[in-house]
Amino acid sequence: MSNCSTCPSNSSCSKDKSTCMVQINPNNRIKKVIAVMSGKGGVGKSTISVLLAKKLNELGYSVGIMDADVTGPSIPRLLNIKEKAMGTEEYILPVETEDGIKVMSVNLLMEDENQPVLWRGPVISGVVTQFWTDVLCEDLDYLIIDMPPGTSDVALTVMQSIPINGVVMVSIPQDLVTMIVMKAVNMARKLNIDVLGVIQNMSYINCPDCGKK
Repeated sequence: MSNCSTCPSNSSCSKDKSTCMVQINPNNRIKKVIAVMSGKGGVGKSTISVLLAKKLNELGYSVGIMDADVTGPSIPRLLNIKEKAMGTEEYILPVETEDGIKVMSVNLLMEDENQPVLWRGPVISGVVTQFWTDVLCEDLDYLIIDMPPGTSDVALTVMQSIPINGVVMVSIPQDLVTMIVMKAVNMARKLNIDVLGVIQNMSYINCPDCGKK
């Protein structure tokens, strides 16, 4: 059920409380929720999500990652997680990495990670919502949400039903990608969610011979 006093966005929320879709797990105490988004696939959102989580973890914060890209989950592979998520009668228990990052992904619930997820949009959106309400993260300073490409069902569900404090946008230096990323930026603005910054990924490589970019 909705509980404004324990909502991570309580101090900056502009939603009408009578129409708010956010549900809070009373056993979770998550201080900040940051979504990593692009609108475009293949720009490195998952990599940025993992790097951001690892850096926050190194700084001493307790961190979790929610893999909201249900049909293309890659967070477990990036973090070299081999085990599967377990559960109780009430909750799903996230898998913890060696350095203590709590992770939830659909691949942690499947016997074979190579099998496709053949679900329609509403079912996928429901799974992402359950990751927020039914996964027992307990105390987290930051929850990083690795978003799927696009600005439709899942992205809209995340932004409306999860109390996001801000979005980090990921782009690459191509005009076509920049245009698509701007759609995601404008989506966040329309939903009154702060865009914390834009990361331009794949901007250059360092030459292994001369060291130049």
